[in-house]
Amino acid sequence: MPEAIWISFAFIIGLLSKGVGLPPLVGYLAAGFMLSGLSSVSSISAEPTDVLAHIAHLGVLLLLFTVGLKLKLRSIVSPEVIGGSLLHFGITCALFAPGLYLVLELDWGTALLLAIALSFSSTVLAAKVLESKRELRAFHGRVAIGILIMQDLIALVVMSIAAGKTPSAWALILFGLPLLRPLLYRLMDASGHDELLVLLGLLLALVIGGLGFDAVGLSSELGALVLGAMLASHPRSQELAKSLWSVKEVFLVGFFLQIGIDGLPDQNALVFAVVAALLLPLKGLLFYFLLVGFRLRARSSFLTSLSLTNYSEFGLIVASVALPQWLVPLAITVSLSFVISAPLNRFAHGLFERVGPRLVRFESQKRHPDEQPVSLGSTRVLVMGMGRTGTAAYDWLAAHENRIMGLDSDPAKVEKHQQDGRNVVFSDAEDTSFWEGLHMPSLESVVLAMSDIEGKLIAARMLRKLGFTGYIVAHTMYADEAEKIREAGADDAYLTMSETGVALASHLMDQSAQVRNPV
Repeated sequence: MPEAIWISFAFIIGLLSKGVGLPPLVGYLAAGFMLSGLSSVSSISAEPTDVLAHIAHLGVLLLLFTVGLKLKLRSIVSPEVIGGSLLHFGITCALFAPGLYLVLELDWGTALLLAIALSFSSTVLAAKVLESKRELRAFHGRVAIGILIMQDLIALVVMSIAAGKTPSAWALILFGLPLLRPLLYRLMDASGHDELLVLLGLLLALVIGGLGFDAVGLSSELGALVLGAMLASHPRSQELAKSLWSVKEVFLVGFFLQIGIDGLPDQNALVFAVVAALLLPLKGLLFYFLLVGFRLRARSSFLTSLSLTNYSEFGLIVASVALPQWLVPLAITVSLSFVISAPLNRFAHGLFERVGPRLVRFESQKRHPDEQPVSLGSTRVLVMGMGRTGTAAYDWLAAHENRIMGLDSDPAKVEKHQQDGRNVVFSDAEDTSFWEGLHMPSLESVVLAMSDIEGKLIAARMLRKLGFTGYIVAHTMYADEAEKIREAGADDAYLTMSETGVALASHLMDQSAQVRNPV
């Protein structure tokens, strides 16, 4: 079974890619090209097979199913998401299509489809980058994911039209799918948290969504997306998405391997990829000015735009259906964009600190409702980051200090804390423009409980820069990060696991003392 050997080889190259700071996806594609090259100069056989094609198709279906699980109306029904995505798509196609038509001497249909493929941004890369920095639910993270979902929907429409399938009369049955939602919810609740939940996801994505829609003459990709969207409102939808994440990634290896094995890139493909990479800044700038036009602050517009400044694996999926002859050049283009985009996004906050003063002048005078600045007023204790650690610290401190405030960048989380009676307001502690206009006349102590190290470093530096002389304390998982936080201006930085161990031992000693000396 050569596919097993190919996937093992892809693992090795993917591991090497990760070791040099590139997404493993780039390594998978490189592995396919390497296998194709080896087959042309040796006796090693590397030809596309039916098994590999099935694995690739399963990866695409699972990708669309997990996208559907995130497809909540509240995440995309906003002017900046709908307007930003549609305007960017329209302007990009209007600029790229004529250029491709004239420069490459393509027919209008091919030029338009190629422009559409280049207009999309990578859901996989953006989601991974935002998740690694715990920013999926931050304001700029939610805007980016909303725009990506809109792009995915556009891609699906294009694929359905390009495939040219004619639905059968049985397709009308699918209008009754919403009636199955209560049953699907019960199945989700009954599946627990282990392998049954993963199997349920596979059943819905591949069998009911994939085979079911295909049987009535509709796109199997559309079926996977629709089934995922039907479960998006379930409380455990994100748990299911996380459970399927690794499975989906394994199958997508087959998709990128298949592209590489199909053939080595020629000189024209490499030139196309380099030129497209040089145009990436224009893509990011267009996103930035569109989002600023929808009244987002410079920082949110910058971070959102940077996460979208790449080309998409969905472009490859569209090409596999409508432009198979352009699949290899687009694959090189997508990989090169990942090589550029991944390192930039890793240092996104630091980059904004450098270029922010130049970008702020483009901000609208009218603020976006989600980005109103806050005043600390008479607050004496501030907790930044209201996750589990921040909430625990807030609750303990609130019993001894009534002039306490919490900050968090997730509006939904802020609303939940407010409903529970906590004094928590929306604001992003990593937003340098937030600090620039901050008044904190009574502030004495600050707890840095954000999830990522970069946010803690920025907050500590900005507090000291503003002349704050009070006590700053933070938590972290690693000793080297604790040292960086102290160097940035914090008085103390405690190791989370060490403190947990101390707390457990303290509870044990208290309990033992009560047993030995009962009152």
